[in-house]
Amino acid sequence: MANRTLIKGAEVALPTTVGTASSFGSATIVRLVNSHASNAYKVTLLEDVSGAGIGSFTMPAQSVEYIEKNSVHALLASNAAILGAKVGFTN
Repeated sequence: MANRTLIKGAEVALPTTVGTASSFGSATIVRLVNSHASNAYKVTLLEDVSGAGIGSFTMPAQSVEYIEKNSVHALLASNAAILGAKVGFTN
């Protein structure tokens, strides 16, 4: 049986500055969408909402990624075209 995505929170634009990064309500899985038609944007994972960077990656235009993270880790993007939502998986 295929996995199904459980919606656990509203989809919102990722913050674009370190002090406003979001943990998405202590989410451990976040679904990200780059809603821009042609531009790729950088997504950064932080230790917490104002912490040091753990890593980053570039999301191509019109792509979807699922990020697994610790509940205190926070996300931000280089542009608000990156949307995120707290999700989970079930069988």
